[in-house]
Amino acid sequence: MKKTALLGGCLVIGLSLSAASTAQQTLYFGAYGGSTEKLMKEKILPPFEKANNVTVVYVPGNSTTTLAKLQAQKGNQELDVVFLDDGPMYQAVALGFCDDIKDAAIFTDIYDIAKMGTTKAVGVGFVVTGLAYNKDMFSKKGWATPTSWEELTNSKLKGKVVVPPITNTYGLHALIMMARLRGGGEKAIDPGIKSFVEEVGPNVLTYEPSSGKMSELFQSNEIALSVWGSGRVKSLADTGFPVEFVYPKEGGIALMIGTCPVVGSDVPDLAQKLIQYMLSADVQTQIAEVKGWGPTNKKVVLGKELGEKLPYGPQKINNLIAVDWNAINPSRSDWTKRWTRKVER
Repeated sequence: MKKTALLGGCLVIGLSLSAASTAQQTLYFGAYGGSTEKLMKEKILPPFEKANNVTVVYVPGNSTTTLAKLQAQKGNQELDVVFLDDGPMYQAVALGFCDDIKDAAIFTDIYDIAKMGTTKAVGVGFVVTGLAYNKDMFSKKGWATPTSWEELTNSKLKGKVVVPPITNTYGLHALIMMARLRGGGEKAIDPGIKSFVEEVGPNVLTYEPSSGKMSELFQSNEIALSVWGSGRVKSLADTGFPVEFVYPKEGGIALMIGTCPVVGSDVPDLAQKLIQYMLSADVQTQIAEVKGWGPTNKKVVLGKELGEKLPYGPQKINNLIAVDWNAINPSRSDWTKRWTRKVER
């Protein structure tokens, strides 16, 4: 917003030049609400704002909401940088909303899988979709620790399993994994649908999308096993509940939190700087400690206790499964209709 001062000629010019040289810019950052927003506003963004003389306006929303904003503001974007789950991020890239990320030294420290096969987005955190189990319930019943995705089909767990619906990424990952185990995959989903109808479905108490409700079902001992994310499991375990995350022997599925600079930003250099800052070891460590996102920066060093809980270190990261979002996204609407008609009848 321009300001007018009633001052004489040369003085006005002098003040205008001075103001221009020190004017604080504004960057609009679209990312998750809740605990992510709190961490960003209180700890992570203030040092960046101070170092770069910028005000970061935080625009909270889940991935669906933020992607919808990008679509609604096409050609006249408000947002400069966004965080999105990897599925919606691949959509944003395909729709032309993400600008090229400029090369910088920090990118030599980033795991290859986190580079997402594109120059327009990069992962800032790993979450893994795998299995969560109630340790006390398994122990009392004399059941062995689950080690495989096949545990979802074990009849001893009838009515004791929860899987999110496939409108939720965790549920979608479970469908793809069962399809892969039955000879299909992202380009042949029929075996996965069949497996859920005939093998997994009979064990499922409910297809629950809410993480809060999932926690309640564990805490009330209504369920023994679920398909869930490593970060969510850490949050529940931090309350003292005996839940543990399992990396199935066939592989856990990488769910990356991606970031990209938005096309048409009026602060493109600051957008690039913010992305590089989010990848720095210090910021990645803070995110790991508070959010339970595994660092995508290979040089981050976490304590043993935390490191064991997260997707952290080359051994775990190199064993993660990356799904083909370019094959998934065009088919997802059809899959959802079929899932609703056949699985969640």
